[in-house]
Amino acid sequence: MQELLLIGIGTGNPDHVTRQGAEAIRRADLIMIPRKGAGKSDLAGVRETIIGSVTETLPSLAYFYIPKRRDDDGYLRGVDAWHDAIAERWQAAIATHPSAKVVALLVWGDPSLYDSSLRIAARLAPKPQTHVIPGITALQALTAAHAIPVNEIGAPFTVSTGRQLRDNGWPEGVETAVIMLDGECSFGTLDATQYDIWWGAYVGMAEEILINGPLDQVAEQIRTTRAQARTDHGWIMDIYLLRRRG
Repeated sequence: MQELLLIGIGTGNPDHVTRQGAEAIRRADLIMIPRKGAGKSDLAGVRETIIGSVTETLPSLAYFYIPKRRDDDGYLRGVDAWHDAIAERWQAAIATHPSAKVVALLVWGDPSLYDSSLRIAARLAPKPQTHVIPGITALQALTAAHAIPVNEIGAPFTVSTGRQLRDNGWPEGVETAVIMLDGECSFGTLDATQYDIWWGAYVGMAEEILINGPLDQVAEQIRTTRAQARTDHGWIMDIYLLRRRG
């Protein structure tokens, strides 16, 4: 491998793939497809659909399983070891196609926002030339779906995680926070009477679910809807925007 393409593909809608992204897919000799275990096969299927939608000549595909992350020694050490393990899976997948010069990975959303592909790519040896093709982020897809701006006029906002919200509370100095990677509905740690929420799951996909309103009025609906959707599909990707009332 001489070149690694990290291609942002948006949130699962083939129409999110840019012309630049489509061209990168067509250039690849090999595309790595991650698998996340039983019940999540449609995640690989979405990537396969996207590839088929932009090229009639399919490149070689190499499948690999994402190892489970363990946090026995703490979160940061657990993530570091997890990235090492994923890099090993990449190396093994690439090794099955030794003639491939250009290898690609389709990255959910965009490689720059709460995604580890760039950090994992840095672990490869020998290091390839890595190129990033930007994609539509979950944040953009969420605000577009709800037809809202992400920020108030001239005001900053924070993009953070459920873990940060649970551990550290509302971020200082902002009225708006976008929360990603939250499997525990961490908005429940806030005084619900003080916030409005715009929540979305499978944003941009046919399965899209959207709920918004005063947090104290819709929090339970979100919890119930999220739990049912996860049961129905075997997986869930969701994101939400919180805005503190003035």
